Amino acid sequence: MSPTTTLDWTAVCTLDRLEPNRGVAALVDGVQVALFHTVDGLFAIDNRDPVSGAYVLSRGIVGSRGGVPTVASPLHKQVYDLRTGDCLDLPGMTVARHDTRCHDGIVEVRLRREG
Repeated sequence: MSPTTTLDWTAVCTLDRLEPNRGVAALVDGVQVALFHTVDGLFAIDNRDPVSGAYVLSRGIVGSRGGVPTVASPLHKQVYDLRTGDCLDLPGMTVARHDTRCHDGIVEVRLRREG
């Protein structure tokens, strides 16, 4: 099934609170998300590492692979595409990705769920 947007935009923090290339965990409508600000833009994915089940992706290592903005899980080092949530190391493994925007200096997230 294709992802559907199910909730409204939720203000998380001001843009200046996000350190470049560092993740931060936020609770958005009851879901832990990992939020990232990189040279490629703002990204939000579920904070739950689908391999280990631990809520740690916000503490992952931000980088890139072949021009793709990524985060590597701090536990087992699987690398995820921040744009799509796809795991670049384990085909078929994904983490949910969410919509992000900066509106008047406020970072906002809108959750996406399989519909």
